[in-house]
Amino acid sequence: MGTFSAMHYRCLMPHKPSAHVRRPTPQRPMRVRWWLLWCAMWCLCGAPALAQPAPKVLRYAMVSDATTLDPVSFSDIYSVEVAGSIFEPLYRFDYLARPVTVKPQLAAALPEHSADWREYTVHLKPGVFFADDPAFGGQRREVVAADVVYAIKRIFDPRWKSPQLPNFAAMGLTGLNAVRQRALDQKTPFDYDAPVEGLTAIDRHTLRFRLDKPDPRFIFSLTGTVAAAPVAREVVEHYGDSVGDHPVGSGPFVLASWRKGSQIVLARNPGYREVHYDEEASPDDAEAQAIAQALHGRRLPMVDRVEIAVIDEEQPRWLSFLQQGLDLVLLPGTFAPVAMPGGRLAPNLQRQGIVAQKLARPDVVYTVFNMDDPVVGGYGPAQVALRRAIGLGYDNDEEVRNVRRQLGVPAQSLVPPSTYGYDPALKSEMSTYDPARANALLDLYGYLDRDGDGWRDRPDGSPLVLQYHTDKTLRPFNELWKRRMDGLHLRIDFVPGQWTEQAKAARAGKLMIWFLSWNASAPDADEFLRLAYGPAIGGDNLSRFNLPAFNALYDRQAEMGDGPERLATIAQANRLLLAYLPIKAHVHRLQVSLHWPRLQGYQPHPYLRPFHAYVDVVPNPVNP
Repeated sequence: MGTFSAMHYRCLMPHKPSAHVRRPTPQRPMRVRWWLLWCAMWCLCGAPALAQPAPKVLRYAMVSDATTLDPVSFSDIYSVEVAGSIFEPLYRFDYLARPVTVKPQLAAALPEHSADWREYTVHLKPGVFFADDPAFGGQRREVVAADVVYAIKRIFDPRWKSPQLPNFAAMGLTGLNAVRQRALDQKTPFDYDAPVEGLTAIDRHTLRFRLDKPDPRFIFSLTGTVAAAPVAREVVEHYGDSVGDHPVGSGPFVLASWRKGSQIVLARNPGYREVHYDEEASPDDAEAQAIAQALHGRRLPMVDRVEIAVIDEEQPRWLSFLQQGLDLVLLPGTFAPVAMPGGRLAPNLQRQGIVAQKLARPDVVYTVFNMDDPVVGGYGPAQVALRRAIGLGYDNDEEVRNVRRQLGVPAQSLVPPSTYGYDPALKSEMSTYDPARANALLDLYGYLDRDGDGWRDRPDGSPLVLQYHTDKTLRPFNELWKRRMDGLHLRIDFVPGQWTEQAKAARAGKLMIWFLSWNASAPDADEFLRLAYGPAIGGDNLSRFNLPAFNALYDRQAEMGDGPERLATIAQANRLLLAYLPIKAHVHRLQVSLHWPRLQGYQPHPYLRPFHAYVDVVPNPVNP
């Protein structure tokens, strides 16, 4: 019970009755009356308010800001991580199941498909609503099949210059590319009302997709893909070009605030439908089984707010976690020897109850060469020799050993572990460090020091300068590159910049060499091969590699069902990438996440980016 003020005390104490007041008899009813009066005055004079539970806030950091929250306009993982809790795709991955499994999200069930894998029918759940927004004029707005049709058509609208276009154009949704081309040819606005055979809302809650070619894995195009999540046309028309700052979806969270380059805050969507935790852990995963049992049936989301700090430097991010300013951190490589000596959590962190979890990430870190660049691009023998010499002269093993502190595996191809098409027995030139062969290749194809300044020149005698685009977080990698290229007498200059601006320039073919990573969105090699697929230039294909033989292999494997023949085709495509080397694969990363015991239910997932809805934050856990 709280502390009373003097006024409360006077209100609650009985007064001595005046002489003219007749004392009632018997006395017992009088005591009852005083008790009733005490209760009444307690209420009238201001009883202490019942304490409201403090909002549950999930706090963590990303190394880079989102570029935009308009699903049609982004392709980076940071935007996906934020927007994936605002917008909902038709399907998602189960949060706990390993190997990963696909579950309906907005769809009522898994899609029905034709025998030739060219037609898919999807039924949506009725009674799902967008978050409230002024664009709806005060009315609740149900999510319907036409919203999915509209969202995908936006990708084809030239107005939005969507980086997702090459991916969706390659899906072969019958007739949709023709609508785009008509808008381009006639210089008219994209016709959203034009009927398209490959993308149809049959009724209010039923979608039909028809493809130009078979696609046995089409469901992955609808799983976790925010670009295909339903979008309300009236929202886009209401906000116009600023729609990326006003995302409106049907997901568990809404955008509360966004300080560009600093912090993104998501708040619980008050109109979110009733969804309960039903994740299915693998029988042999005791930790996941415990989480499934503890959280089963809980209404989602379990936290009220998500505060995402943008902290690009490792030290401030790490210190913020140690000072409990963050609930979760992905262990920066610089601090791996301190936090995980010998691969085990340090005793001082164990004593604080910190939990460490490892995940072999289905990703690849790579260097991309612009195949249209006059220095490092091209398909001739001399240009190929230059790229292969650069690849042989860089030491992937040293990157894993010294820069990443053993948090990675040297890559033998673009295809990472935990994806269909990965060959654990493969040993290739991709991660071979052989400076002698590299120097021999350069000598053989005329990359000689012709002016005596100590640096190799191009075969025509012009200066040879490699321009590697980077940022301040990559200094250890830059230093490794510098040492190894010095060993080949290749001059390399580092061009600093912001990731978001570099991404735009890379899509436009304006960067010579860039260092980045690709994270799988589905458990299949297809999207990694797309990084070099000609029709994906300007989207996923930042190398601008366009080799007809490779494109044909990509198309062939895309139409095959899984099996030995498809695996052989994937291997053949990988051999072409190794021969021409438009992309130098470095490492498949090992992710170590650390979290305080107050963060409950967290499991690192290889494909599901936004985890916000599946965790709880308990300020004082009983069993830390």
